[in-house]
Amino acid sequence: MRHWVYLLFFIFVLLISCRKKHDTVFPSRENISESVFASGFVRAKDQYRAFANTSGILKEWYLQEGDEVYPGDVILEISNESARLNRASAQLARVFADQRENKARLRDLEINIELAKTKYENDSLLLGRQRKLWDQGIGKAIDLEQRHLNFENARTAYHSAKLRYEDLKREIAFNEKNAGLNLAISKSLESDLFLKSKVKGKVYALLVEKGEIVTPQTPLAVIGSAEEFILEMQVDEYDITKVSAGQRILVTLDSYRGEVFEAVVTKINPIMDERNKSFTVEGEFVKMPEILYPNLNFEANIILQSKENALTIPRSYLFRERFVLDTKGDTLPVAIGIKGYQKVEILSGINEQNQLKKP
Repeated sequence: MRHWVYLLFFIFVLLISCRKKHDTVFPSRENISESVFASGFVRAKDQYRAFANTSGILKEWYLQEGDEVYPGDVILEISNESARLNRASAQLARVFADQRENKARLRDLEINIELAKTKYENDSLLLGRQRKLWDQGIGKAIDLEQRHLNFENARTAYHSAKLRYEDLKREIAFNEKNAGLNLAISKSLESDLFLKSKVKGKVYALLVEKGEIVTPQTPLAVIGSAEEFILEMQVDEYDITKVSAGQRILVTLDSYRGEVFEAVVTKINPIMDERNKSFTVEGEFVKMPEILYPNLNFEANIILQSKENALTIPRSYLFRERFVLDTKGDTLPVAIGIKGYQKVEILSGINEQNQLKKP
């Protein structure tokens, strides 16, 4: 029984001594940095979700996941008979409205103009003769009036024929232009049945199956650069004012455990996401990992400032942001500099010979 008492006493003394040793520390010289934590996802550069501009049934995929694409390459085709019929109807209307197809109508009015002009000139001559006879006292007043009436009617008919001709020309020109615009619109709508790539890159995902109904709100594919990637991370609103373009980033990827990659801040989106109270910050690798895929998770530290050979203590030994306790129980005021996650820089107040205890 006495042996157990001695053993328990020894263990108690050992724990006390270990606690005292653990709860004291001397300031030390080391490199320190202040950083902002962020997390996010790897994105392919120019990555986007492709949507169709029309509704219909997915008829055919022309590319597969992993295929390389170039701007203008057709990715898929959507079946929509209404759009095809509208294009055919517009094509027929365009042919009907073509000026070359309306030459007969124009020629008919040109002949009417020539006939009206001939009659107008003839009635003008007859009126002139009748007036000469009347001046000589020959003929009746009613004959002169009839010649004058015939002349006025012929002149009106001539000018009316010319106006109808000009109106028909404008009408044909308008119909031709309008039909051309309608055809262009129909062709554009029909071309919307073919989804084309906007960028040079890779097809990362096909999101629908053949035969499915799609709408302009249905994401169809994910496309982006095959060689360039960006880091898209979320930074808390309390830290965003410290972040600026060009700052160094240390990145750890779940797919590359134990490795740290360097990147730089390239862009800060200037609007806060109200849902999670954070800002989106983008960065680019200084040297990319050999293999990357979109949507890989990562954690990052955006380096705000750093210093080599700084006098540091653990942050847990600092209280009220300006005091430390030595082993004698004295409270010592200190001036601090860079604050890391675990260490803080001491600018003045203590040195490496001061043994401190945890407050």
